[in-house]
Amino acid sequence: MSKPRTNASYLSGIPELLVLSLLARRPMYGYELIKAIKASTRNELEFGEGCIYPILHRLEAEGQLSSREEMARGRSRLVYSVTSSGRKQLAERVSSWERVATAVNDSLRWGDHEQPAMA
Repeated sequence: MSKPRTNASYLSGIPELLVLSLLARRPMYGYELIKAIKASTRNELEFGEGCIYPILHRLEAEGQLSSREEMARGRSRLVYSVTSSGRKQLAERVSSWERVATAVNDSLRWGDHEQPAMA
């Protein structure tokens, strides 16, 4: 049985967070980044070129990424790096993600027999 492609609506913003996080560790080109996302999430998240390349282009246009052209095996490719603005955005996104993840985990762990307090 094949695993479904990752594009659930609750993943909104997650690809950008992963792109910034992985590129903050080291510069990468697009396809390398796609493989790194899959590997770093233990194959739980997989985003294709149609998702990642538009994100790379948008983040670069917003000044969060920069790119440089590199030759590899006679072909040109763009290698992306996070800018100082991108590092700031990453810190904000990580903080926001941690708050949301904690809130969701708290709600999921709420006992079946317990009722949340109503205001």
